[in-house]
Amino acid sequence: MTAPEIQQEIERTRDHLGETVEELAARADVKARARARAAGMKDKAARMKVRAQGKATEMSGQLGQSRLAQGRLAGPASTAPAGTGPVGPEPAGPG
Repeated sequence: MTAPEIQQEIERTRDHLGETVEELAARADVKARARARAAGMKDKAARMKVRAQGKATEMSGQLGQSRLAQGRLAGPASTAPAGTGPVGPEPAGPG
């Protein structure tokens, strides 16, 4: 090996060693890793919230449409107040 080749090999080894040290330092920085993981979990929770809200809105719309359809099928009698029927209100108990 010539002197310039040896010098290039030394430079490559230094660069590789520097990268290795940086990787080891990052792995040893537990606090930074915990922050990164917490940020990732926060993002995931936010995405799940948006998805759940969208699904709830969708289901609410479907429920409203279902109730409208049931009301149309049942006719006007379905709008009577609770506790009243074709016979009238329920009689009061003894008291």
